[in-house]
Amino acid sequence: MRRRSELQEAVNRVQELRDAEEELEVLLEMAKEGESGLDTELKNTLKKMGPKLDRIELTTKMTGEHDARNAYVEIHPGAGGTESQDWAQMLQRLYLRWCERRGFSSDLLDEQPGEEAGIKSATLLIKGSYAYGNLKSENGIHRLVRISPFDSQARRHTSFASVHVYPEVDDELEMEIEEKDLRIDRYCSSGPGGQGVNTTYSAVRVVHLPTSVIVTCQNERSQIKNLATAMKVLKARLFELELQKREEELNKLKGPKKDISWGNQIRSYVLQPYRLVKDLRSGHEIGDADRVLDGDIDSFIESFLQWSSRQESGS
Repeated sequence: MRRRSELQEAVNRVQELRDAEEELEVLLEMAKEGESGLDTELKNTLKKMGPKLDRIELTTKMTGEHDARNAYVEIHPGAGGTESQDWAQMLQRLYLRWCERRGFSSDLLDEQPGEEAGIKSATLLIKGSYAYGNLKSENGIHRLVRISPFDSQARRHTSFASVHVYPEVDDELEMEIEEKDLRIDRYCSSGPGGQGVNTTYSAVRVVHLPTSVIVTCQNERSQIKNLATAMKVLKARLFELELQKREEELNKLKGPKKDISWGNQIRSYVLQPYRLVKDLRSGHEIGDADRVLDGDIDSFIESFLQWSSRQESGS
């Protein structure tokens, strides 16, 4: 059903472009015959086609096996307490706003609030065609430089947060997880207080002992539902680890490769003393930092895909 939906979306895009093409042909024919006052209509039709063509061109660069899948996004603050926890929450908002811009849906699977502000961690499931193909560009460390709102002396602070993106795997994927390899903890879900806190032990933490992968889920009031969701996320994490292992083995055979580890800083967001967002892999930068923090990251995704393609070709 997911594949059918993807194909239907592709067919719809092609049909929209065909309709716009026919409209352009009619307008151009009318212009040749001397019809006046068509400039605005021509510009509006071209403006309507532009973003659709850009979206198709971007999708053609997403050739990975799992690029068309939904994506899990995990966000964790670095050292620095409240400052970095607030930055982690800003990144969470950035991706939620990006989803709204793209018409994607998002589920908040788990969120651990900070003690004063921000978050200690968050896990999102982003649903949409090529969600993973788009968001894999966000994997890595994000750095923020700003005047801290939590510093009474208004000093400039640097904060770090990590973003980890991996594809959602199919339910029918055969991956055996032995019960003896799991530790399952049950606890009360956290929240802002009052009715927002669940007083029953519905939240679930699953630890995969051989790999030390930890997954938590508290978005449902049912412990059974949270456990099912946590196991699905764990399955995706273990699947991703296996893919990474295969890629590392392949890279050893290929020899040294010019690349930047996901563990390294990938992007800087500077709000003080100047305003600039710069991707340190592709070199792409934008001076309107507020627009980027409001979810406008498509140009960074495009530049990453182009950079990644050049890395693959060795140019």
